[in-house]
Amino acid sequence: MSRWELVDTAEIPNDGGELRLFRRDDDFAIRIAGGQGDLMNTRTHGSEDALGTLACERFASEPFASEPFASELGRDSQGAQILIGGLGMGFTLAAALLCLPADAQVVVAELVPGVVRWNRDLVGGCAGHPLADERVRVESTDVGELIKKASAGYDAILLDVDNGPEGLTHPENDHLYSYQGLRAAYTALRPSGVLAVWSASPAPRFVSRLRKVGFSVDERRVRAHRGKGSRHIIWLATRGKVLDK
Repeated sequence: MSRWELVDTAEIPNDGGELRLFRRDDDFAIRIAGGQGDLMNTRTHGSEDALGTLACERFASEPFASEPFASELGRDSQGAQILIGGLGMGFTLAAALLCLPADAQVVVAELVPGVVRWNRDLVGGCAGHPLADERVRVESTDVGELIKKASAGYDAILLDVDNGPEGLTHPENDHLYSYQGLRAAYTALRPSGVLAVWSASPAPRFVSRLRKVGFSVDERRVRAHRGKGSRHIIWLATRGKVLDK
């Protein structure tokens, strides 16, 4: 078997360290300098696929163009509005797009410009080139900033920006999982909107915070690769239909 070879590096903004892209034959892996093991790779992405599918599968059948339905949810007749925090190798985005109708719009917030470049120029084919989809817009920013600016703006927010609420590799991401961050996500979602969060391991305190904010929570355990490998966690936290006063 061939050895992993370093292809490129990318700086994480705000002195967050360095990401490194490796290649071995047709496989790619992203690692953080000084870290242990892969942050992500193109061989084991089952849980990333599941994040996109579980968060967006309901939109394939919901009549977003229906005025009665739109009125019930307090929204106009535009298609589903999705926010994804973290591009990675593009597998979560690709899975979401497979579920979404033609009038959906997806914003991907990716803090590291190099990761976007790798997806466009090197690794995109592994996930089917999801960035080429006309429904997708990329924002080179912290997903938390987009969440703060939104008010009942999204039907779903998907977060895959670290190893989970209690397995952070970048302490700066802690604000996303704090009570204040979850409250901001709740406000950014439309009634019945879903906050979907990926994690490498369980996090009971995080689930408690979700419920304290007002979400109803469904916890799913999924495999890292085609029904085998490590078990990861996906939380589907749903906002109620009635806006809080």
